This record gives sequence, structure tokens and C-alpha cells, in this order.
Amino acid sequence: MYLEQEIAEQPVALQRLLSEESGTAQRIAAAIRDFDPAFVCIAARGTSDNAARYAQYLFGAQARLPVALATPSLHTLYQTPPNLSRALVIGISQSGRGEDIRQVLQDAREQGALTLAITNDPDSPIAQTAAHHLPLQAGPEVSVAATKTYTAQLTAVALLVSVLVGRDELREALARLPGYVSQTFTEHISTPLSEPGWVERYRYMDAFATIGRGYNYATAFEINLKIKELCYITGDAYSEADFRHGPIAVIDRGFPVFVIAPAGKTLPAMLDLLEQLHQKGAELLVISNEEATFAHARQIMRLPAEMPEWLTPIPAVIHGQVFAMRLALVKGHEIDRPRGLSKVTVTR
Repeated sequence: MYLEQEIAEQPVALQRLLSEESGTAQRIAAAIRDFDPAFVCIAARGTSDNAARYAQYLFGAQARLPVALATPSLHTLYQTPPNLSRALVIGISQSGRGEDIRQVLQDAREQGALTLAITNDPDSPIAQTAAHHLPLQAGPEVSVAATKTYTAQLTAVALLVSVLVGRDELREALARLPGYVSQTFTEHISTPLSEPGWVERYRYMDAFATIGRGYNYATAFEINLKIKELCYITGDAYSEADFRHGPIAVIDRGFPVFVIAPAGKTLPAMLDLLEQLHQKGAELLVISNEEATFAHARQIMRLPAEMPEWLTPIPAVIHGQVFAMRLALVKGHEIDRPRGLSKVTVTR
């Protein structure tokens, strides 16, 4: 199975990205400082959209830059592109072949914006359209479900922001990231990855929710997407705050809820939500490095201790990738070629 192999490759792929593209990130960061953007606008689709959600928090919290998600249909279907002339416009795509993302970059560049592509293919149309390109260095990804390219996208964003703000503690923490990811595999995920283990319990799961907040808002969406595309199960992703505004009403006894709740700024609110979900009888699957979050957990998925909150989405999503793959195997689904999907989805 390619998927199992690509999930396992992530520590090496992320180390390669950090080792080989640090100079590229330095040059792009210098261009950003010179341009001095008023805001950041990110164009992406699918899994890459979840990387953009992560970038919203990282650019905002660490670089104090407001980040908007692009509306590609304004550029293609309506042909009324907004004024992006004072923006850093980033196109994020694994393949680099989405025409709508390319059009956003082209329109922005023609308006005078600073443009950047983050892709796994330097020869792709998106990479060629932008003024700057930050390669993912993930190597070929054959399985339809994106795994190592997603964590590489998060790492690329983290690399760029850490260089842009120039703070030693960010760069030092990022240098430890491949070790954190390796530790997630060696200490917190049983091997071989294809063995179902406790995931067998969820063979007949027909609905679920994933909840995160802050940096891990993106993780909730990406885990949700992986389970949907590999296991064909209906699920929704929420911010912890949004979940309280109505959706919590659907929770009944035994309803599976994935909660990403690492130590950090979001922890107090997540602990309160976990208590509420426990009282409602939810089946809690908890991803965390804070022991208090496991008090009512049915399933525990541990993160490395002492890692900063802003990097936790990378090892956290790996737990979701492995769960989705294992459940798909339990259900007898095709792993590398999920039904109705292709590796490259070209939208316009």
C-alpha cells in the first residue's frame, strides 16, 4: 500500500524540506519584508485549504498579519477579481495544477501583489505563475489521499513564518519537528501501521465530529476529510467555540467525537468542552499531550510532551491519518484509490 508507506515517510520528508529549503525561505522572507504587505490572501482547495487555515493562525499569531482565504470563483467564473495589490498572495497546492488557484495568482501578480506558490512540483503551472516558489520536497505521492504533502505544507508555512519573524525560539523549535514526528510513530502509534488495533471498534461508525481550536482548527478539518475520503462516513469539523453554538445538540450517548486538545492557549476551553461531551455520553477520541484531557477519553492518542502548541497540528494530524487508513482497511475499502476520487483534481 502506497498510503502506509507515505504516512511512514513523513519524518524523513519534513527533515528534507527543512534542510534543503531554508535558503529559499530566507529569500522569500526578505522579499516579503521589502514588499511590506498589508495582509495575506491564500488560495487553496481541499486538503490545501486546511493548510491555509493553519497559515491563518500562524501568520496572525507570530507575524501579526491578517490572513484571508481567497474566493477563486471571483477570478474564474465571475471574472471580477478583488483588489489584491497590497497583499502577499499565496497559492497552496500539492500538484500545482488547479487552474482557479493559478488564476488567483496571475490576477494578483498583474495587480502588483507579491505572489508565492507552495507546491510539490516546481514545474507546475501554479509554481510557474507565482513570483516565488517554496517546494515541499515531499517526493512522489502516489496514493490519492494526501498525507506527507499536507504535513509538508504545514511545515513549509512554519518555516517561512519562523524565518520571517526572525525569532530564535521559533527556529529552534522547528528544527526539533522531525524528531517530534518520529517520536509520534515510535512511542505513540503502534506498528505496523496497517494493523487495526482498537480502530476495529469503529467498524460500524456512521457519523462523527472532529473538534479543534486555534492552530488545530485546521487539524479538525483535515482529520475529518481523511476519514470521509477513505472510509465514506459522514462527519463534520468544528471550532470548539462554534460547536457550542448549536451543533452540540446532535451529541447523544455513543456519538464519536475526535477532540484535538494539546497544551496551550486553547486548553482550558477544550477541557470544559470535554467535560460537557462526557456528560452527554459522547465517545471521546482525544489527541493531546496534556494528561487532564484523557480523564474521560475512550481512546487516547498522545502527542510528544513539551512541544509548542503551534507545531502540534503536524503530529496531531498523523494520528488522524493512521485512524482513517486503519478504519478503511477494517471496512474493506480500497486504500490508494478511494472511489470517485483522483490524485489531481483540476477546478476552474
